[in-house]
Amino acid sequence: MAVPTPKPSSTHPQLGQIVILGLPSFLKRQDKEFTSKFQFLSPSESNLPLDQFLAAEAQNTQAAVCSGGFKISADVLRHLPSLRLIVTTSTGFNQIDLSECRKRGISVANAGNIYSADVADLAVGMIIDVMRKISAGNRFVKSGLCPKQGNFPLGSKLGGKQIGIVGLGSIGVQVAKRLEAFGCKISYYSRKKKPFSLYTFHSDIHELASVSDILVICCALTEKTRHMINREVLLALGKEGLIVNVARGAVIDEKELVRCLVRQEIAGAGLDVFEHEPHVPRELFGLDNVVLSPHSAALTEGVFRNTNEIVTGNLEAFFSNRPLLSPVLDDE
Repeated sequence: MAVPTPKPSSTHPQLGQIVILGLPSFLKRQDKEFTSKFQFLSPSESNLPLDQFLAAEAQNTQAAVCSGGFKISADVLRHLPSLRLIVTTSTGFNQIDLSECRKRGISVANAGNIYSADVADLAVGMIIDVMRKISAGNRFVKSGLCPKQGNFPLGSKLGGKQIGIVGLGSIGVQVAKRLEAFGCKISYYSRKKKPFSLYTFHSDIHELASVSDILVICCALTEKTRHMINREVLLALGKEGLIVNVARGAVIDEKELVRCLVRQEIAGAGLDVFEHEPHVPRELFGLDNVVLSPHSAALTEGVFRNTNEIVTGNLEAFFSNRPLLSPVLDDE
């Protein structure tokens, strides 16, 4: 994708130079107001390797915008000695070496909660899909099996189910609100109890899984949460339990998840994310109790405008010495 280098505008004077790392989707639909405010450096347009491009063109660049899939390592940061701000277009920030950023005095901003409602919608949609066998029923009818095999297997009702939410942040709260409307009972696991919440708090993830009919993963991926949902947690969820993941694939030990699904040690799964994206385990393709989505929970009409606004707002705040709109804090 060609990222334009805008000409100066008297209406919108340029605020500063930014380097684009990865290919953020919102830039494909950027408006003239955005392009007039910043001067872009785009390594993807150059034939030079990234490190050589940064050494030649970006030594004085103070701000970077990166896509959720671009890994900003200590080595990348080493080639940006003047960098003071990274804005990622994703809610998650596991792709950024936060520790190195802190050492170098680099602030980090993410997409905040702009995707929360859309991600929560998909999470609930996946729960209903798996429980009521919507996708499986669709395949059954379209393959012509309906008149041949007769009755389709019964689904399960959602009302009254015990929901365990892993990570009661902005997405987790939105999921909980939606499921309360179905008459579900909400519990959650987090690093610490949320003072604003009346939901039942569990400080142990195994305990939460053991009392839940459905486990919804909404937490950030960190070294502490990587493979937090392991075999023991999945077995605690049990043969009647469902799991839905709209966070990051590596929060779940994917090999153990596949094994539990194939052996029917849990009842089903809805997965928008995978541990080794874009690779998806082929063992999942033939399972009617599994619904898959291509990491698209946040992608809806209007999302690019919202992303544009949050990225622009953070960059404007930085270049104007104002507080960032959505800073990533040390305790997140």
